[in-house]
Amino acid sequence: MKSILNLAVQGVQKLIPYTPGKPIEELQREFGLSHIIKLASNENPLGLGAKAKAAISSALAELSRYPDGNGFALKQALAEKYAVSTAQITLGNGSNEILELVARTFLTSSQEVVFSQHAFAVYPIVTQAVGATARIAAARDYGHDLDAMLAEVNEKTRLVFIANPNNPTGTLLPAPALENFIKALPDTVICVLDEAYYEFIGDAERANSIAWLKQFPNLIITRTFSKAYGLAGLRVGYSISSTDMADVLNRVRQPFNNNSLAMAAAEAALSDVDYLRQTLTMNKQGMKQLTQAFAELGLSWIPSAGNFVSVDLQQVAMPVYQALLKKGVIVRPVANYGMPNHLRISIGMPDENQFFIDALTDVLSGSD
Repeated sequence: MKSILNLAVQGVQKLIPYTPGKPIEELQREFGLSHIIKLASNENPLGLGAKAKAAISSALAELSRYPDGNGFALKQALAEKYAVSTAQITLGNGSNEILELVARTFLTSSQEVVFSQHAFAVYPIVTQAVGATARIAAARDYGHDLDAMLAEVNEKTRLVFIANPNNPTGTLLPAPALENFIKALPDTVICVLDEAYYEFIGDAERANSIAWLKQFPNLIITRTFSKAYGLAGLRVGYSISSTDMADVLNRVRQPFNNNSLAMAAAEAALSDVDYLRQTLTMNKQGMKQLTQAFAELGLSWIPSAGNFVSVDLQQVAMPVYQALLKKGVIVRPVANYGMPNHLRISIGMPDENQFFIDALTDVLSGSD
């Protein structure tokens, strides 16, 4: 009998599974450490917000029933916040599921997808899984080169993925340049604007991308509750698009893809202004704490608009990553993104950031 892998479709056969950040429990088992900090997965270090926690508690009594397959209450809250129609919203099990839904809905093996070098790893995964062809534009200063991306668009192109800010580099595109890029796309090319880290962008740099939907029916904006809203473990994401686009995506979406607790928590988190303000303040202070330490160590970094920063160690990063693990620090190597000398560091609480700084200083100096 042939191997099970050979029975899979061709795109899946060649896939390399996505590798998430190392779990704390795994490191505890491996090295027997009692104190571990995880700065690997761009999670919110504040933990669950008070409003989200209360909403989860209230929703527990109904767990024997199926969730609302249409997500009415959460969609209504999102629609009110962003001044859009509920018919423009598609809910996902994290925004990653939206990316997959788009690929499954619009791609075939005869079509192509354009995205940038150093872009989010899910883009090539969903492209290859459906058998489409990826066209990867060279990055400029670790960020999207929009001219290079536009040059890759041809008659076979159906999708363009843009992460803004980008993960793992944290680079941010200016709003006018991004708007002009979308305007230049043929109306047969769908632009997926991945704004998973949108809330961390400063007010002066933040694009009003939702307003663009009125002129770009081929635009899909994806966002998530996993980062700024602190709900990574519950997996809630969404897209905002034209009503026609959302109608097509919702035909493919599974009816119970979001559980009751996740939707209740997300709806509550959306109104927790104090929690979000605290998150952004902590992130700004933590970014300053880390980058000042990098400067003192003589290291360069990629300026980031997200809740993480990628630092150039000026050497192959994997041995440093392994040495940090032994000291109880989990960060993220990004060699799979074509950045073998960088580590991506999530912003943590002040004491977590300092623990990492001290560990990195020891490792780079050769201290035990």
